[in-house]
Amino acid sequence: MRSGRLPPAGTVRFRADAWPLPALAAWAVCWIVFACLRSAGASAGFAVGVSALAGAALATGASTPWRRVFVASGFPLSLLASGAAGDLAAWAWLLPLAALALLYPVTSWRDAPMFPTRRGALAGLGKRVALPEGAAILDAGCGLGDALRELHREYPHARCVGVERSRPLAFAAALRCRFASVDPGDMWAADWSRYDLVYVFQRPESMARAAEKAARELRAGAWLASLEFEVTTLRPTEVIDCGTGGRKLWLYQAPRRPR
Repeated sequence: MRSGRLPPAGTVRFRADAWPLPALAAWAVCWIVFACLRSAGASAGFAVGVSALAGAALATGASTPWRRVFVASGFPLSLLASGAAGDLAAWAWLLPLAALALLYPVTSWRDAPMFPTRRGALAGLGKRVALPEGAAILDAGCGLGDALRELHREYPHARCVGVERSRPLAFAAALRCRFASVDPGDMWAADWSRYDLVYVFQRPESMARAAEKAARELRAGAWLASLEFEVTTLRPTEVIDCGTGGRKLWLYQAPRRPR
């Protein structure tokens, strides 16, 4: 249990680092830089380039890789939407939105955006968590299959299964991971009770939901493995230092113990 003084009654805590405030602040800085350069007589190209570089520099302070992408891309996208590309047909703006909806369905936007598990990120998992030959492993939200490959390296004799809501991504993962079974579907609707280990690489906001589902469905002795993000309400059974940018692999074996 974390200790600390409670705020006086009636007060509201304001966190300057609460998402998406850092992104909004970074975009505002980029626009200020752009406006100052243009008012000083700089060319549009130079002003855009410097402002975009400022956004990229500010993005390095974001907490997750996907948030860094949002911070860095916010200014260029807002500049385009503001009319700087006025010669572009209006209907053309629908093309990237349609491609995004096809690749990443709107119903999955509450989950973590696609970000691959790095090569070697699960190194040592097979030694720390011994699974029987033929064990069933689920990559919940497998994306392009990078984590499936890492899981297969750690457990070459296991039966690997991936589930991915995006059909194009599921199809690509199936092509890349011929050793695995990849199904297009909702990771939250999949039955986790059939698996000896369920792997997730989600986001902090999704971990409570993953923990609740694991508590309902994982059988005794099965494992929930979460890359980078821990379940703050549970005591981990094992924690592996992945050695990839300070990331950790949080392991919880059913039944899990509360903190």
